[in-house]
Amino acid sequence: MANIKSQIKRNRQNLKRNERNKAVRSHLKTLTKRFRVAADAGDGAAAKTAFDDAAQALDKAASKGVIHRNTAANKKSGMAKRLAKV
Repeated sequence: MANIKSQIKRNRQNLKRNERNKAVRSHLKTLTKRFRVAADAGDGAAAKTAFDDAAQALDKAASKGVIHRNTAANKKSGMAKRLAKV
């Protein structure tokens, strides 16, 4: 256990950030699943709105540093290809 005041604070901050990042990653999975379900069903309109929501959330997560920007770009690219087929 840390006994330096600054390290105790740093541990507290890390716990908060970890919880926040976990929630964001979970939300991203939910949004991508919504897109995948809509695309599987062949519903173009629902897939388009789900894609827009997921793309926006991926960009935001990448800008905040929750996920890497290349990961966000890769996921968006794959979803865009899938959307074009629907």
